[in-house]
Amino acid sequence: MQSTTTSLQRFLVILSLLFAAGQAMSAPDDKQKLIQRVLQLWHVEDTSIVMVQRPAVDAMQQARIALQGRVSAAKQEATLKDIATDIQKYVDESTPIVRGNADRLKGTVVAPMLAQNFSEDELRQLVALLESPVKKKFESLVPQFERSFGEKLAAESRSAIDPKLETMTKNVGLKLRGATMTP
Repeated sequence: MQSTTTSLQRFLVILSLLFAAGQAMSAPDDKQKLIQRVLQLWHVEDTSIVMVQRPAVDAMQQARIALQGRVSAAKQEATLKDIATDIQKYVDESTPIVRGNADRLKGTVVAPMLAQNFSEDELRQLVALLESPVKKKFESLVPQFERSFGEKLAAESRSAIDPKLETMTKNVGLKLRGATMTP
């Protein structure tokens, strides 16, 4: 009888070890699935769009500044329209390249960082947060909040800021004209 009990105990120990090993083996798979879900919900690759658009916006602003007061309004408008075509071409051609690289790199750069810095339980919580209906509702209302806040802030600040803005704009314009007219 004792032999049977010992054998049964060994069997149970081996079975529990196998079960624990199975749990350990499935944990990385579960964690990896959670990481993939975080990456799907997070859209970290959207930063690629900003990376492409920032120089395009800067180029257009610099072109406006460079043309302002140097050419007629009609020539300025035509030139800016022509420049906008080049800028749009850059955005259209560059966005898919950067977006593709971002999609590819998020799995090899961000995923290991998530795995290293978050436990499986924390990843579950992060997924819950990213999927939260409250978060989605808040994000849908952010533009309204920002617009209302911005309008009120502008109304409250306008009388104090407008004269300062006008003075700064005038001074910058005079210095730019002086610099471009001086040989």
